[in-house]
Amino acid sequence: MSSKTPPGKRLLVFIGRLSVKIPNLDNLRIVYYPDPVLKKVADEVVTFDQNLNALAHKMIDLMHGAKGVGLAAPQVGVSLRLFVCNPTGEEGDDRIIVNPKFVDLTGAAELEEGCLSLPGVTVNMRRATTVNMEAFDVEGHPIEMTAQDLTARIWQHETDHLDGRLIIDRMSESDEIQNRRAIRQLRDDYAKK
Repeated sequence: MSSKTPPGKRLLVFIGRLSVKIPNLDNLRIVYYPDPVLKKVADEVVTFDQNLNALAHKMIDLMHGAKGVGLAAPQVGVSLRLFVCNPTGEEGDDRIIVNPKFVDLTGAAELEEGCLSLPGVTVNMRRATTVNMEAFDVEGHPIEMTAQDLTARIWQHETDHLDGRLIIDRMSESDEIQNRRAIRQLRDDYAKK
């Protein structure tokens, strides 16, 4: 399901007394480091409507197009607490998560992670192996879920984006050395815009 906005128009999602501008969905793209939106703490979603639904489904399309397993709204320039994910790549496994809150995190494992907003960068990240989460679906219904391993890792990675944190914020010294060239290139490319 998707909704098209007339050319040149913007969608508004109301958040209390604030409104967040959602760009024309036809122009929505993944933003790259060091875009400032990636470092902002995202606003909680309070309005669940067709605009939010259209945004989430466009994000799913972008995630699949980039061959990713997760994508947070700040990664498309929209500072809302929303992410989409699909750990299997199968069509029926797409999930839309709104306003996630972790109830319990257990276990730990360190694995290499990449990020659609940091192409060419990989960082060894220690994450919980089991996550219990409370959130809302795209229609505003509360949901409680538990995930393990890859799905738990995806949820934590995407929630970091909602909190303005990137994988490079927790790099080890060896990760910094390994990724120095790719990060410099991303900064240079951003400066040329």
